[in-house]
Amino acid sequence: MYRLRGVLLPGEDTVELHVDSAGRLVEPVPGAETLVDGGFIVPGLVDAHCHIGLGPGGGVELEEADAQARIDRDAGTLLIRDCGSPIDTTPLQARDDLPEIIRAGRHLARPKRYIPNMSLELDDPALLPDVVAEQAADGDGWVKLVGDWIDRGVGDLAPLWPDDVLVAAIDAAHKAGARVTAHVFGAAAIPGLVRAGIDCIEHGTGLTDDLIAEMAERGTALVPTLINVENFPGIADQAAKYPAYADHMRRLHAGAYETVRRAVEAGVPVYAGTDAGGGIDHGRLADEVIALHRAGLSATDALGAASWAARSWLGRPGLELGARADLVVYRSDPRADLSVLHEPALVMLRGRPVHASA
Repeated sequence: MYRLRGVLLPGEDTVELHVDSAGRLVEPVPGAETLVDGGFIVPGLVDAHCHIGLGPGGGVELEEADAQARIDRDAGTLLIRDCGSPIDTTPLQARDDLPEIIRAGRHLARPKRYIPNMSLELDDPALLPDVVAEQAADGDGWVKLVGDWIDRGVGDLAPLWPDDVLVAAIDAAHKAGARVTAHVFGAAAIPGLVRAGIDCIEHGTGLTDDLIAEMAERGTALVPTLINVENFPGIADQAAKYPAYADHMRRLHAGAYETVRRAVEAGVPVYAGTDAGGGIDHGRLADEVIALHRAGLSATDALGAASWAARSWLGRPGLELGARADLVVYRSDPRADLSVLHEPALVMLRGRPVHASA
């Protein structure tokens, strides 16, 4: 039995939280051990775009995937929407000492139209609705599409799927009770995805004002992965054979923060995701929150995009009676200085302390 006392964010009130032996938040328990007496308590952090089981060369062994999840956990990330992994991480979902993982199954792409060794490649785009239905049955309520990638015949970013196929595929997912998200860098693929009823856009660096307005009207979410967008100039430098593509990537990078600002002002729901796995280190959610604040979210909203707001979006509870005690404690108010997120004083997962700073 544990007792924690502190300011529960996003509110301003000092509260007492009591945790029973089952790891649930309960009414006050006499004689509970005091773990925290002062500080700021935040519902467990959420990385809404992460890849457990992915390395620079593709899938990794389960042991390495375990280590990735523990790095995220110790940084305060207790809920992960895994946006595509080439390995089966279901054994990690049974572990009480690891963050909850919401799996989106495999990326769905066309041959030679995505990073090698990562996706399921469909020779015929007409197969997409059936494969989406299969992935919906195999995942945890999400399916991941690759919406655009470089087309070497065009020499630039281009959509992977015809609009009518997207309509059928997203409808198939929704009928199966799953939501759909898509990797998209440029603008050309977004209209077909949004108008087909997609639930979320990943990256979205090519969003125009018209597309932003439509996403806001539909409630389509955006996970910008700004710390990954910082890699765009390096990608462009390695693409000298495709000058139009390289120039495009540099322009998308230059406008990324302004794009997020316009999306926020228009009312598009925005959530924090690192894109960890492959080229981004795990444990960097604090950097993404700071980047979202720089892009125009208030400090409170940027933190909420990686905590209470993201938990609600993904259908997970916050810190309420009966819920699991998944929380992070900070010594000072992260809303006043988001860099505080780099140093959690305590991480509690399922009611058990799993990481504490000295």
